[in-house]
Amino acid sequence: MLKKRFLKSGKVKVEFILPQAVAADAESAYVVGDFNDWDEQATPMKRYKNGKFKVTLTLEPNRTYEFRYLVNGDQWHNDWDADRYVANPYSGDNSIVDTTAPKAA
Repeated sequence: MLKKRFLKSGKVKVEFILPQAVAADAESAYVVGDFNDWDEQATPMKRYKNGKFKVTLTLEPNRTYEFRYLVNGDQWHNDWDADRYVANPYSGDNSIVDTTAPKAA
């Protein structure tokens, strides 16, 4: 799940939350994507007492970032609440988070 907050500074705080069905069997989880050069160790997610894994990142606005979750060091998962998906070169999809602010109604 993604939760986005658009800051007055123009940056976007994005909370990445590992899907509960995946978190149930997870010992470790990382969010890996364009924002950390796909470094599998750069962005660990914190496990909370309720079993959820979360991490919050501050991202640049008006961009799209591809990402996936790496669980237990060898299982790749998408965020099924992502803004959209794009095919990756490994016969799968990457999740997309879009930091473009919604237009005012």
